Amino acid sequence: MGGARQILVTGGAGFIGSHLCERLLNDGHSVICADNFFTGSKENILPLLSNPYFELLRHDVSEPLLIEVDEIYNLACPASPIHYQYNPVKTVKTNVMGTIHMLGLAKRTRAKMLQASTSEVYGDPQVHPQPETYWGNVNPIGIRSCYDEGKRLAETLCMDYHRQNNVLVKIVRIFNTYGPRMAENDGRVVSNFIIQALKNEPITLYGDGQQTRSFCYVADLVEGLVAMMNRTDPRETGPINLGNPSEFTILELAETVIKMTGSRSKIEQHPLPADDPTQRKPDITLAQKKLGWAPSISLEEGLKPTIAYFEARLHKAKVTL
Repeated sequence: MGGARQILVTGGAGFIGSHLCERLLNDGHSVICADNFFTGSKENILPLLSNPYFELLRHDVSEPLLIEVDEIYNLACPASPIHYQYNPVKTVKTNVMGTIHMLGLAKRTRAKMLQASTSEVYGDPQVHPQPETYWGNVNPIGIRSCYDEGKRLAETLCMDYHRQNNVLVKIVRIFNTYGPRMAENDGRVVSNFIIQALKNEPITLYGDGQQTRSFCYVADLVEGLVAMMNRTDPRETGPINLGNPSEFTILELAETVIKMTGSRSKIEQHPLPADDPTQRKPDITLAQKKLGWAPSISLEEGLKPTIAYFEARLHKAKVTL
């Protein structure tokens, strides 16, 4: 699809959403950012507000939205355990009602919709690394279920709208992503460790630190999202994994952050939270084959601007006190 398009990004003021809005504007498209600001921030999109091709709507996707669009990136949903467990019923509504409303909009306007799913659909995986063919090992009644099962049902809805109503859908499963504009209070391991290290506070390590994660820099992820949306074959619905297959233990991450910040922080062990996955690593064979996509930014390379971002925020907070 060539030419400028009218694109809706739900959750567009969030961490990933704001980077995506920026990228789409740079590509010459008109962007409508819809966000209810539960976890998103106006600060993330402040530089975009003066762009005449950017429009901001304060809107909650659990309510219908009647606008005209060519494409929809459905990113709306709190994505960290602290935030999605704060109001689990609301999280389910966002995933289910929100996805129904966005699919209904796509059906009416004949728009193409990309659904931001998650590696959490694999639960605590018994297959490693996780290919898209793996159906997962998810606890349907646990404290993380509102997010895990909500996202699984969102995928179901996408495929049913596709089969029943010929809605053009693209499903991507996003693995751990980090970078500037992450929320400071979201409890994610990268932002937690960086803030603790910059303040020379103890680094809180859950369990023995041997659980593994794969960390994808946000710019790499955005490339993958755009590449998937731009696939024109309606049969290429996904799901497709987007993440960085380089695997690190949480202990290795803590040690890297301490080294890169020059911190005096010591590592402190805490009990492991319920249903916390022991391993998480994407199999990105499909993304490489179908999209020609693979992440290019190493962990240390991506941590530099991320650390600089949090350093600037902490400095600003000190100055305003």
